[in-house]
Order: sequence, then C-alpha cells, then structure tokens
Amino acid sequence: MIKVKEMPYSEKYKMAQDNIAFFKSILPPFIKENMGDQAVIEHENVLNEGVKSIPDNAPVEDKYEMAYANWIWMAKSNFSFIRNKMGEDGIKQLIRHEADELKRKNAGPTVSFLGLIRTIAPGYAFVMTNKEFSYQLQWITPFNVTELNKNKAIFHIAQCKVLDFQDTEDICSVGCQKIYPMWVAEQFKIKMAFDRKGKSCTCTIAHLN
Repeated sequence: MIKVKEMPYSEKYKMAQDNIAFFKSILPPFIKENMGDQAVIEHENVLNEGVKSIPDNAPVEDKYEMAYANWIWMAKSNFSFIRNKMGEDGIKQLIRHEADELKRKNAGPTVSFLGLIRTIAPGYAFVMTNKEFSYQLQWITPFNVTELNKNKAIFHIAQCKVLDFQDTEDICSVGCQKIYPMWVAEQFKIKMAFDRKGKSCTCTIAHLN
C-alpha cells in the first residue's frame, strides 16, 4: 500500500461545496439550451426538494457529511431529470458537456506545466498527476493506493461511499465510469478504467496509448 497525504475534513467539506457549485453553474445552461427556460425552473424545483441547509455551527465532519448528501442528491437528480426529459441521447450529451466543463474548470498553469513535463519526462508527470488525484479524490470516497509508479496507478475502494446512498447507479456508471475517464483522457492523456464488484471497485490508471 502506498502512503498518501490525508485530506482534512475541512477540505473535504470545501470540495463537496465546490462540486455542488459546479453543478449549479453547468446544468442550467445545458438544460436551457436543450429544453428551454421552463425546464430550468422544473430542474431547480427538483433539486430544492432534497437539498438540506447546513448549520454554520455544526462540526466540520458533520458539515462534510451534509454537503456530501446534498451533492449525491444533486448528482443523481441531474441524471434522472435529463434521462426523463431527453432519453439516453440526453445522457450522452450531458457526458460530453460535463467532461468539457471539467476541462475548463481544471485548465490553468498547473495543467500546462504537467503538459510540458509530460513531453520531457512522461513517467514523472504520470506519477505527479496520480499523486494529485490520490489527494483530490478523497472527498468522494475512502480508498487505498495499492500501486503507484511511472506506468500504473491502482486505487482500491473497499466500499464506495457513493453506493451507500440509494439510487446512485448513474453516479457510478455514468459519472465515475464515463465522465471522469473522458475528462482525464483528454486533459491529462491518461486512461482510467474501473472494475466494480458490488460496492467495491478497483480503479486502474495507465498511460493513454
């Protein structure tokens, strides 16, 4: 097992809130473009049904759990709303839209620097990228890094936190297994593959051929 820097709950809470804000920024324009203003209002009403307020004086661990539950509700509601209104073709369009928005969100000097390093020392850039992933993804679910070298990274999830919630198959099969791989392939030039067994999962990251 590879030791990784542990993310504190304060940062997990911030990451959950940031990803909620990400949904709020990218879904309304997508829905308006494809279905019009009335659908935007309908979608907002659906989200409001399940989003809970977070007390300012709550312990940070509780704030994270509440924000995480709100993120789960929004993520699964987004997929359900788009599928009900636009069918599977709508889900395909949403995958493309979210991957593009993730690239825009994460564009900047760090990614440009990694691109430069990748041309000089691809193995070193690969390790740098996966060390960052091993930190940034901790807010989503607990996992262990069982292998990390210049050619491969393996993240083992004993029990996915996402799947502890009801009706979250889309978050797994669409969000994790389709949107994330598309995003990292196009922005970081790496391949992400998942092998799920029940609520456990192994994510293998390798160089993109």
